[in-house]
Amino acid sequence: MTAPGQASPLIIGHRGAPGYRPEHSRSSYDLALALGADAVEPDIVATKDGVLVLRHENEISGTTDVADRPEFSSLRATKIVDGAEMTGWFTEDFTWDELATLRVKERIPAVRPSSASFDGSSGILRLRDLVDILDRASAESGRDIGMVAEIKHATYFENAGLPLDELLASDLAGTRYADGSGLIVEAFERTVLHQLAARGMRATYIYLLEKKGRPFDAVAALGKDAPKYAESLTDPGLDGLAADQVIDGISVDKSLLFSSDGSTNDLVERAHARGLTVFTWTLRPENRFLRKPFRSDGPPESFGNWEEEFDAILRTGVDGVFCDHPDLGVAARDALDR
Repeated sequence: MTAPGQASPLIIGHRGAPGYRPEHSRSSYDLALALGADAVEPDIVATKDGVLVLRHENEISGTTDVADRPEFSSLRATKIVDGAEMTGWFTEDFTWDELATLRVKERIPAVRPSSASFDGSSGILRLRDLVDILDRASAESGRDIGMVAEIKHATYFENAGLPLDELLASDLAGTRYADGSGLIVEAFERTVLHQLAARGMRATYIYLLEKKGRPFDAVAALGKDAPKYAESLTDPGLDGLAADQVIDGISVDKSLLFSSDGSTNDLVERAHARGLTVFTWTLRPENRFLRKPFRSDGPPESFGNWEEEFDAILRTGVDGVFCDHPDLGVAARDALDR
């Protein structure tokens, strides 16, 4: 998706700038853009009445004040989402008007107390709200800001009567992203990417790959015979992705870029040799999230030797990185040329 003259790799504001503000809040996105992010990544789930909203998960007790709202106590439920039992409050049980009354909060306040100081200051955003934010910021800055839309739990939502492919195509129709310019769509399930392509949605399609586990669309279809994510990272697996008429690239857990001895490996090189774009997630500076060789002696919430880890990752030749602190990603990219 890198445009001519645009710096590489892309610095993608992961849920905005959640190192500084509660994730997916308006201030998180505004700050990400002010800090130089080339694109931002919204996680997309749906409400009961088919409105696409921005939450990391459809279970929202960890990122909103819903648990403190007695009027919604009856909506607390236990569900099986992608094979895992979860208890809490789920977006698909709320109308948009109901969700709009909630306030967002920091997901990991012990690690990011400064961000937690903004708890309650803003509400949940819809996807269409983010499109407006990006349109305004692009016009004001004179640069085209991209969107990396992650579709969450597509099979689950389709079974609930909320097809995310249909809803996303509808929401983006008529926007500046409708022609595919500046739009990346990613998912941990290949099926929904194929459904979107079949609808004629033009985008760069990225298959998300975890270190462990299996894609739930395959599990739903094949049960125990479903392939593991790891199989896609083998040479035959990458060959299969390269032959896919829809998939343009992969996005991987950053740990998959490292060998057991701590050095970076050849995954990016092997994927590029097959014409696949490669993104990675998530670059975070706190000791809690850094790989062991890059941690400092401070507590988990302190910044470790993030410059070294970021530099090692960027030097693999990766095409885009997801950052909780977009300014640090920009700084690491700038340092590559020194």
